[in-house]
Amino acid sequence: MPDPSSTSCEVRSPSAARQRWILLILCLAVLCVQVDTSVVNLAVRPIADYFHARVAAMQWLIDGYNLTYAALLLSGGLLADLLGRRRVFVAGAALFTAASLLCALAPSLPLLLAGRVLAGVAAALLLPASLAMIRVIWDDPKARGKALGIWAGCNGLALAIGPPLGGVLIHLGGWRCLFFLTVPLSLAAFLLAPRLMPESADRQGRHADLAGQLLGIVMLGGVTLAAIEGQDAPWLAAVALGLSVLAGAGFAVVERRRGEEALVPLALFRVAPFRGAVLATLAMTFGMYGALFLLPMTWIDAGRLDPFGAGIALMPMAVIFVATSPSSWALVARFGLRTAVLLGLGLIIAGLVLIGLGSGAASLWLAETGLALTGLGMGCATGPLMGAAVNAVSPARTGTAAALINLARMVGATLGVALLGSLYALAGGSERGLGVSMLTAAALQVLAVALATRWLKPR
Repeated sequence: MPDPSSTSCEVRSPSAARQRWILLILCLAVLCVQVDTSVVNLAVRPIADYFHARVAAMQWLIDGYNLTYAALLLSGGLLADLLGRRRVFVAGAALFTAASLLCALAPSLPLLLAGRVLAGVAAALLLPASLAMIRVIWDDPKARGKALGIWAGCNGLALAIGPPLGGVLIHLGGWRCLFFLTVPLSLAAFLLAPRLMPESADRQGRHADLAGQLLGIVMLGGVTLAAIEGQDAPWLAAVALGLSVLAGAGFAVVERRRGEEALVPLALFRVAPFRGAVLATLAMTFGMYGALFLLPMTWIDAGRLDPFGAGIALMPMAVIFVATSPSSWALVARFGLRTAVLLGLGLIIAGLVLIGLGSGAASLWLAETGLALTGLGMGCATGPLMGAAVNAVSPARTGTAAALINLARMVGATLGVALLGSLYALAGGSERGLGVSMLTAAALQVLAVALATRWLKPR
């Protein structure tokens, strides 16, 4: 009899009508995770006033979600492969619903922070499972590319609707309304997925990697702690960074010994297209999230816009991202993966340069043009990069590949905010700091793109 530990659960491709419903469910998961990320930043000041909290507590309100999300993404992908992608997806949707309700009804700040951590755990289950399901259900590469484009476009849709809607909700009903916003989305995903989504898993004798997960948490947690406490507690930041380096070295040793059973099978990074997709994704979000962090802060500090106006001014990026993402696979089919990625990342670099050059201008037209180019570049590159990552590996590793490409996105975003934010402060802040940060981001992205597109070259 076959070994149960090596069982594989493969699915036949559902009908076109059911595929549309499944894609809707998967997109609901993306919207939950990304809307929750984009709107909570607007509530930091009202929540701090309500609970009489310090700034550090508000930083952990944001980073409690981001850190948990990033640190558990790898385990989320592995669990999707081991336990079943639908099962993990449904569990993530249920947990996200519960976490959102806990945040909305939290009577104290510790419970609110606990809700944010639980939401991060749920996001780490939802995103890798949803991306892996696309790889499994859409067996035709062209149809899969279209599905990936729509799935990726939901990130831009969340960025488009999140800040303006969040500002309106805070004005009308207070900060608690923000956490109720995602409950209908996650609840719908929880109810519909068991009825419409087929189950699939591919265990291949693999097991949970507790040592690798713990070392990964220490590694990412140390970097986050160092970034948050770097200015106020430099010695604590230095210790945290040192622990992060040691944990990273230990992580590499543990994963190498576990081989194919590792949380991160290091053999994946020997595949050039996968390695290139990871680096290009990290570079892409590094500049984009840095701009999203610094631009509204500069506008508000300079008195040019209020928070709601800043949210509206960021919309060109998101709207163009949404409009172009579904067509990204047609660009790949016409010109090839490497050309599509190079075009997308080149547009992002041009956008960052324009934002930097326009930082001290009297009007916002240079910044708005830069945002538009950045959104266009994201639309061209996001779907193809995710497709390149999951298509470069065997079906048994789709969950892990999905987790790693999303981890690259989160690491890029975290580094972009941390490093470009520090550079912004060192350059004196305001318009000067914005200009120096954006031009530096563009220069760093040129180097990353040159290497990543070389690895993406067809074999």
